[in-house]
Amino acid sequence: MKYPSFKDIILFENDDYIVVNKPPFVASLDERGGSGEVNILRLAKQYSPDAQVCHRLDKETSGAIIIAKTPEAYRSVSIQFEKRKVNKVYHAIVDGQFTFKDLFIDLPILNDGNKSVTIDRKEGKRAETYFNSIKNYRHYTLVECKPVTGRMHQIRIHLATQRAAIVGDHMYKGKPVFLSAIKKGYRIAKDDEEQPIMKRFALHARYLVFKGLDDKDIVIEAPYPKDFATLIKLLDKFDA
Repeated sequence: MKYPSFKDIILFENDDYIVVNKPPFVASLDERGGSGEVNILRLAKQYSPDAQVCHRLDKETSGAIIIAKTPEAYRSVSIQFEKRKVNKVYHAIVDGQFTFKDLFIDLPILNDGNKSVTIDRKEGKRAETYFNSIKNYRHYTLVECKPVTGRMHQIRIHLATQRAAIVGDHMYKGKPVFLSAIKKGYRIAKDDEEQPIMKRFALHARYLVFKGLDDKDIVIEAPYPKDFATLIKLLDKFDA
């Protein structure tokens, strides 16, 4: 896989922070068992030796991720995350038509450490997310997701509880989108196997607002990566 140049994914930089637009399929941190794969932390350390990644995104999720250049900057953002002061907005494309208007999901999540995440009202940790529909298509919906807490797979599992699984999210029964399903008369050559429009689940960390060390807001908007933008373009064209 071709990895992007770190400079090319920077959305914002000052003396204390770098914010990058994480490409899909790149891990945020070193994964357990150290596979030696390129990840955001390693790329950041080559660019700025004391860099620390302040939070993580799932490997398939794209979008805005904060990197601190100094221990003081890292501490400041960590406290903001702990106190739920970082404003995070994700965009997801889900299977089906939904009209969410400030839908508040408050279902505790239990993470047993094996990448297995379940809703568990007794043992789970508090997890809260707000959902709003941005655009309805005939078969799909573009949804704005605002997590209050930051549990693993939180947005993905909370949407799945509403029968609104993110497209391509096999873990939560989300089916991929094929062009043949939305484009009338689309035919694939007899011996070819049709590939999904997106080869991952459609979740992107779109906006971030946090405070710099000068106490001023740092406001970030992360453009959609190519695969997400292509899916939206095709839905606009064939499924509107």
